[in-house]
Amino acid sequence: MRRCVFLLVWALLAFALPAAAQELRIGLKTEPTSLDPQFHNVGANNQIAMHLFDTLVARDAHQLAVPALALSWKPVGDTVWEFKLRPGVKFHDGSPFTAEDVVFTFERAAKVPNSPSPFTWITRQATRLEIVDPLTLRISTAAPAPLLPIDLSGLPILSHTAAAGDAPEGRTTAELNRGDGLVGTGPFKFVDWKRGGDLVLARNDGYWGPRPAWNKVVFRPLTDGAARVAALLAGDVDLIEDPPAAETARLRKEPTIALAEAASSRLIYVALDQSEPSPGIPDTNGKNPLKTPRVREALSLAIDRQGIVDTIMEGFAQPAGDFLPWPAFGTSKDTRPDRHDPAAAKKLLAEASFPDGFAITLGAPNGRYVNDLTVAQAVAAMWTRIGVKTVVEATAPPVFFRNRDEYRYSAYLSGWSSESGEMSNPLRALAATPSREKGMGGTNRGRYSNPTMDARLDEALRTVDDRKRETLLQEASRLVRADSGILPLYFELSVWAMRKDLSYAARADQATLAQFVKPSAAIR
Repeated sequence: MRRCVFLLVWALLAFALPAAAQELRIGLKTEPTSLDPQFHNVGANNQIAMHLFDTLVARDAHQLAVPALALSWKPVGDTVWEFKLRPGVKFHDGSPFTAEDVVFTFERAAKVPNSPSPFTWITRQATRLEIVDPLTLRISTAAPAPLLPIDLSGLPILSHTAAAGDAPEGRTTAELNRGDGLVGTGPFKFVDWKRGGDLVLARNDGYWGPRPAWNKVVFRPLTDGAARVAALLAGDVDLIEDPPAAETARLRKEPTIALAEAASSRLIYVALDQSEPSPGIPDTNGKNPLKTPRVREALSLAIDRQGIVDTIMEGFAQPAGDFLPWPAFGTSKDTRPDRHDPAAAKKLLAEASFPDGFAITLGAPNGRYVNDLTVAQAVAAMWTRIGVKTVVEATAPPVFFRNRDEYRYSAYLSGWSSESGEMSNPLRALAATPSREKGMGGTNRGRYSNPTMDARLDEALRTVDDRKRETLLQEASRLVRADSGILPLYFELSVWAMRKDLSYAARADQATLAQFVKPSAAIR
């Protein structure tokens, strides 16, 4: 009788758990283009790969490096890194993970044909891979590579046996898309995928890390934002990524819905052209006011960042005082956004010999970033109030980026999302003096240049000691901000909406990872 009562109680409790306590259904804004983890380096693919595969080094919710398949790593010379691999890790097929799998992964990356965005940007740094023993690997590089461990957080490790095949790359992309050889060490295993339909994964009960809460995960592509919200409210999915800003305000009031929010690494900023003469600034006798630091500072003080966040972004952004949100590597906890002070801005213009201001055109995309046109119009109005009469030239994103890259704007509003989560990324792309030979300033279309900052950044990129490199990056960032060389406005918020009885550890990299979704009661 006791046994019958126990079984009855157990059955009732199991029945009482919501269906999604065993199965998690996620509405995706973008379907992956492939399940081959080395075919296309794009966010929609990479976040799926992070369920099936692990990397040597992982990044936490703040994009800081944490151990994964590598327990530790250290430089053993200026151009050699040593990685100690995690013992006891097994692939989904039960085979052990060793350094041989890492070498296979490195070698395969360059062999994947027709890759629209290959992973060779990571692997080509290596000039030699030495297997010291099955759990120790040394990677040599041509020059000091302090970012190599962080870069390796983007390289999923394949099984050298399961992914082997007759093609030069082993298993082909088509085979992996079918699930043939799609074997990793990650928290979930592949079950089924129908392109345009559901992607189904099952929990890997032999996972080396924390046990995921879900026996089964179903990813459903719902590209229309309103459709994702409707599916969540109807109970067709349990969690959605990136609800539209207009819908998110409504979801906040829904008693059955919870939100997870985090400042993303996507910075919205204004760049100011510092060449002479500059397009879009008439009637200044060929002189460019933007070359004067006081003028640039005045334009920054004129911008009410908190007002933009509160009224235009409806709270779904964070005012920015730096080029990455704290606590990303190279940021400073005490950095604050420039204050909003129109009176001080007018005074600076007068001190810079522009008491009556000047006219300028602000370029902006229309439809690339959340509320980009409206934000540009607000910035233009704020500048106009201090005497800098501003007209917005907004175009479709392809036209805007072409114009920007051809230096047709004196000022423009744009965005930058950091892949590495380290300050060297935005500084190298947005603020370094443009140099094709050095690979610097590739997106510095304001032609800002500060030799002292360049020197700090160059030194940081040669420094493998993390503490020293972080200090150098903090100094370089302060120099750009002191110059008002680039005007950071705000970080877009990453937002997820879900059933009230779920929680998610919101991530700065905007990835949707089922292993970090938790139910209100742990499954046993």
